[in-house]
Amino acid sequence: MKYLVLLAHAPGMWAEADPATFAAYHQAHVDFARVVGEHILSGEALAGTDTATTLRRKDGRETLTDGPFAEGAEMVGGYYLLDAPDLDTVLGWCRLLPEPYSIEIRPCVRVEGLT
Repeated sequence: MKYLVLLAHAPGMWAEADPATFAAYHQAHVDFARVVGEHILSGEALAGTDTATTLRRKDGRETLTDGPFAEGAEMVGGYYLLDAPDLDTVLGWCRLLPEPYSIEIRPCVRVEGLT
């Protein structure tokens, strides 16, 4: 089954980290990738919310806005798409990631006609 793992953190978590903390965060991702290996189908770090463009559509009208859809105490900073046998396996893997993250895990659903 596929699972999407969203990594949310406080703005500035990476940028404000001292060199030792930054290195520890980075090493946690390296360790995660080593353990999870071929079960990672995709994954990327995301640029900050200040680089986002939000498209809203209502009643046939479009509005483009620079910046995030909504302000929040946390921002999604990256993701992994994993192929795993079950949620417990994904939870075990995610415990390898840096502690300051809020990690949201969602199973992917198959939509007929799209894939």
